[in-house]
Amino acid sequence: MLRDVLRALLLLAALPCPAAVSQGHVSVILLGATGDLAKKYLWQGLFQLYLDHVSDGHSFTFHGAALAAPEPGQRRMFDVLKRLSCPGDEAPDRCAVLKDQFLRLSQYHQLQSADDYTALNRHIEVLLRQEGLEEAGRIFYFSVPPFAYADIARRINSSCRPPRGAWLRVVLEKPFGHDLESARELAAELSTFFREEEMYRVDHYLGKQAVAHILPFRDQNRQFLDPIWNRHHVERVEIVLKETVDAKGRTSFYEQYGVIRDVLQNHLTEALLFLAMELPGNVSSAAEVVQGKLQALQSLRRLDKGSAVVGQYEAYGGQAREELQQDQGYVSTTPTFAGVLIHSDSLRWEGVPFLLTSGKALDERVGYVRVLFKNRAYCPQSGTLRDAGSSRCKAKQIVFHIGHGALGSPAVLVSRNLFKPVMPAGTWKEAAVQPEPRVFGQPLSDYYVYSPVKERDAYSVLISSIYHGRKDAFITTESLLASWEFWTPLLDSVAHEAPRLYPGGVDNQHLLDFEMVGGELAFALAEPLELLRPEGPAPSDYRTVQAKYRQSPLVSAWAEELVSQLASDMERVASSAVARAGRFHLALSGGSSPVGLFQRLARHHFAFPWRYTHIWLVDERCVPLTDPESNFLSLHEHLLQSVRVPYFNIHPMPVHLNQRLCVEEDGGAELYAKDISALVANASFDLVLLGMGADGHTASLFPHSESGLEGARAVVLTESPVKPHQRMSLSLPLINRARKVFVLVLGKGKHNITSLISRVGREPSKWPISGVSPSSGRLVWYVDYEALLG
Repeated sequence: MLRDVLRALLLLAALPCPAAVSQGHVSVILLGATGDLAKKYLWQGLFQLYLDHVSDGHSFTFHGAALAAPEPGQRRMFDVLKRLSCPGDEAPDRCAVLKDQFLRLSQYHQLQSADDYTALNRHIEVLLRQEGLEEAGRIFYFSVPPFAYADIARRINSSCRPPRGAWLRVVLEKPFGHDLESARELAAELSTFFREEEMYRVDHYLGKQAVAHILPFRDQNRQFLDPIWNRHHVERVEIVLKETVDAKGRTSFYEQYGVIRDVLQNHLTEALLFLAMELPGNVSSAAEVVQGKLQALQSLRRLDKGSAVVGQYEAYGGQAREELQQDQGYVSTTPTFAGVLIHSDSLRWEGVPFLLTSGKALDERVGYVRVLFKNRAYCPQSGTLRDAGSSRCKAKQIVFHIGHGALGSPAVLVSRNLFKPVMPAGTWKEAAVQPEPRVFGQPLSDYYVYSPVKERDAYSVLISSIYHGRKDAFITTESLLASWEFWTPLLDSVAHEAPRLYPGGVDNQHLLDFEMVGGELAFALAEPLELLRPEGPAPSDYRTVQAKYRQSPLVSAWAEELVSQLASDMERVASSAVARAGRFHLALSGGSSPVGLFQRLARHHFAFPWRYTHIWLVDERCVPLTDPESNFLSLHEHLLQSVRVPYFNIHPMPVHLNQRLCVEEDGGAELYAKDISALVANASFDLVLLGMGADGHTASLFPHSESGLEGARAVVLTESPVKPHQRMSLSLPLINRARKVFVLVLGKGKHNITSLISRVGREPSKWPISGVSPSSGRLVWYVDYEALLG
């Protein structure tokens, strides 16, 4: 059969030369041959492979495989094959013959049991023996759900591998796991059956022509980009994939994955790495490219809840209930929109925001990667007097336009006031200058615009790379696990967050606009009340939350939101103090409650004026500062080691003097009081952060304390009812001299004391927290819902 096909091809006048001497036979086995992905892209990609390489020396057969019985499976598969098309530049006569040959070389197999795989292997061996052909290799394309990977891999490994000397290439479609743990499990399973070099994990975005050209573009334009491809010149990077379609018909998949797993963790991350990685010496070396991407990934700063904003289009909840057959009480928190702020700690990119955005039911379908450069120029003359090439004031940007949108096709755009890029003449061509359409507010004539000489479908590009054994456009196990390790903390933190609802399409208006605030993302506009889901809990379900607690302002929210608000308020107080006095004196309590606050300040509040901040302790346990029980050690681990506070601005309590702990004769409390008096004007801290114990204690001032509740002493030694018993603490009179006092109360365990303290008067001997009342300052309570409402 194969000889007949080759003989027929040689008779075609359209072929420029006869087929080369056979280099061996390639068998392509498409698992899931009648599925949606195969119908839309894979069969067309395999046909393009055949068109491109039919005369290169290899011979081919194509084996479609699925669970369906032979007759219906073959019928469905050939219905798809009959609709295959040739590129527009292919001669019709040649196209017809090649399509006919491709159909004759394609067969359907039912692959269900281990015996079926053995039979397929025997079929390939018999076919090659009859035709007198030597086997070059086999490609197994897994277009099946990931839960089927392990069984299929086991059967291929045991009974369907090619003979020694021939290669095996196994192609895997995402999703590659659901989080770091599941990705590890899947990778471990597959590694028992296939070697790393045999596996090709597909991210089809790496086959998109604009994305695939990012590295070559950087390499070919080093002379222009080397001076400006860094934090001193780049203002921000935007990587965007917007869709107008919704998730209807796919909610079963979406409920498991959502937009972050579906798009950001893979497609947009890969584009980010091409931009952020250091250029290898040889961009054609798959090993060097993979290593560079891995290093760039490892330099990214950890993500958490404040790094993202998430949304869900209004109709999604109803679609999920209908398709998953859930009752009306089912509420989905799956995001269908996400914006994520990413920072790199590399020297090249420190401080540059990378914004990744994707969503369904948006106003347009478009994908792009945009590098926006800083512009320090101010041009007083009218913009009409300058053309795009000479204007220093027009925006400077490089855009890798992935597809759709105003341009409708892949393109690379470079602002004319940057440089004229070097582009490979054989694969990219300069487009004619035209005033329309406008791209990012500028006419197209403001850019050098390049488009592919020949547009190629992403899957055709990737299938060709698989055939040639090129791995730079595929995901290695090491890179996959590093990516999941990066994204899993964010996924965990937003898992139960209610996403912002949006109507969908152009009706979204500005509802999904977000902004960078203090190193975090936040929606720019408040969510309209009419969009709040009716099945959600009404405020009355939480009882009435007063704006006051003990006659002082009350801020209440769920714990994470509350800590976020407290951190932002602390930054505002700090900035105000520095503007007023040139410094900020902050006294911090120990214990477990403020740990989350310390971490948030360290990771998100990059504008906090740490350089002008003095850090004091409210209380300390009488243990060495290196002891795990030490409040200072906790403060150091969760905050101080991550921010740039001058060494001389950090003031631990002197609990360890003369190789002794909190001995009154050593005068540690008096020393700390003298330091405060010398450095803090009027011994009045700008801000004191307190907590509240379940017994009503605050700082290390406990019920019935013998000292610290009144009197002139500023710092005292106290006794705790729990180990370690000895403590050092600021006194209540000193705390009440502060300009501001914030009290943070978290958790159900504090509900009873919170309720009790709300009703009692000022009785510090019974409940020291009740004695907190700044004489000329302001007290604000930060109490989460669990502590407030139980």
